[in-house]
Amino acid sequence: MTETASTTPSGKEPIKASELDPKFKYELLKIHGSEKILKCFQCGTCTSDCPVARYSDSYRPRTLIHMAQLGLKDRVLKSDTLWLCAACFTCTDRCPQDVEVAAVIRVFRNLAAENRCVPQVFKDQTASLLESGYAFKIPELRVKKRESQCLPPLPKGNPEKVKKVLKGVKFVETIQKPAEVKTNEQ
Repeated sequence: MTETASTTPSGKEPIKASELDPKFKYELLKIHGSEKILKCFQCGTCTSDCPVARYSDSYRPRTLIHMAQLGLKDRVLKSDTLWLCAACFTCTDRCPQDVEVAAVIRVFRNLAAENRCVPQVFKDQTASLLESGYAFKIPELRVKKRESQCLPPLPKGNPEKVKKVLKGVKFVETIQKPAEVKTNEQ
């Protein structure tokens, strides 16, 4: 049996020195919500009590925090599991070190959004919200089915009010902007 050089026996990518950003954990200390990240000693209480982790083999709050402590900034911000958190605060309530795990996850999400590392489903949902006033596009087939069953028409969404409410929200502004093209700085 041979192993490829790109993965370990567990199927996870090995950590390369070039991935490490030793300053990342110290940057997190300066951001409201993640000030206590270094107090985490990886006991696993956050993960063992997490209702999402019970049903997901991949979502592990402690793993995300550990990666951040190691300086694996890109892996944290590009992690799809980052977006599974239900923000129920069970992890925060149970942490013996008083690490506000849910707040740390929120900080990670905000940083991910600033770095344009947002799953396509959230980008699509945001676009739909701004376009129609609804989080999801209502298919024409559903509208016709309602008519055929003599149900009243769905209320019209109000995208202008949504845009007004979301004005100044960084996430929305970031999603709407085209990706910046890096140019040679002079």
